[in-house]
Amino acid sequence: MRTHVRARRLLPLLLAAALLGVPVSAHAAPAAAAVEEVADFGADPGNLRMLRYVPDGLAPDRPVVVALHGCTQNATGYGTDSGWVELAERWDFSLVLPEQRGANNLNSCFNWFESADTTRGQGEVASVVSMVDHTIAATGADPSRVYVTGLSAGGGMTSALLATYPERFSGGGVVAGLPYRCAAALYEAYTCMYTGKNLSPEAWGDRVRDASSHEGPWPTMSVWHGDADYTVTVANQRELVEQWTDVHGTDAEADRSDTVAGYPRTVYEDGAGRPVVEAITVTGMGHGQPVDPGTGEGQCGSAGAYVLDVDVCAAWHLGQTWSLP
Repeated sequence: MRTHVRARRLLPLLLAAALLGVPVSAHAAPAAAAVEEVADFGADPGNLRMLRYVPDGLAPDRPVVVALHGCTQNATGYGTDSGWVELAERWDFSLVLPEQRGANNLNSCFNWFESADTTRGQGEVASVVSMVDHTIAATGADPSRVYVTGLSAGGGMTSALLATYPERFSGGGVVAGLPYRCAAALYEAYTCMYTGKNLSPEAWGDRVRDASSHEGPWPTMSVWHGDADYTVTVANQRELVEQWTDVHGTDAEADRSDTVAGYPRTVYEDGAGRPVVEAITVTGMGHGQPVDPGTGEGQCGSAGAYVLDVDVCAAWHLGQTWSLP
């Protein structure tokens, strides 16, 4: 059942607390039994924590999903509330759950706006890739089936990982996030969040192409955003579509339109007719991760802080798109 989000009147207080570094209460989801920390996963220039969920009896050559939490959240809570933990168990894949440390960011945000953390071989993006490498080695996962997704700041870091290590990821899902290199320093981040930055598709695409020596093929992109999001403007959804359609060598005019659980979706295809970018606009939703609690087909997740019951589970749809089942 859809819960109408009445966050607008609380938003100024929450934002003020975040900007001042005051702790904001987050949903305290119980830790899933098999979510575990990996203390030594390799090179960690970004000083992140690695948590993971590996189903018992995991078969070899299964996919890996990286799920990145938003500000004020933690890895276990986000992994559980978003539905990714239950889907990993149901569909038999490894789930990597990076977690930010308070020493890096007072509000536990991944530093999507810092060039030192969003440049190949450096900082937080390099730490996450180390986690992927460790997981593949430990579980025998298929290195050609690695996917990454994240909410808000985690969505911004998802963009950074897809741009800086495009050869390592087959697809990505950005939820309430931002394009790669919309900001390269903190002072630019607020403009990107509140008003967005309007660049040409080619200019956006160049920022991705300049992030590595990779020449393709490129990961697919799924972009989710609520049209009532007053924390990260929905204008970023359009800029993300322009960035990644340009990277794929196609235009930002939709090739087809349909719905996902009643919400409008636009699909963008490459020259071979393959869908490479999609955008789902969750009408009436504020800032958060879409979920649809329940046990029915297509349902997953549980509502919490910045995890919103809007009758569609983004994690389930992404998993279907990536052929995880």
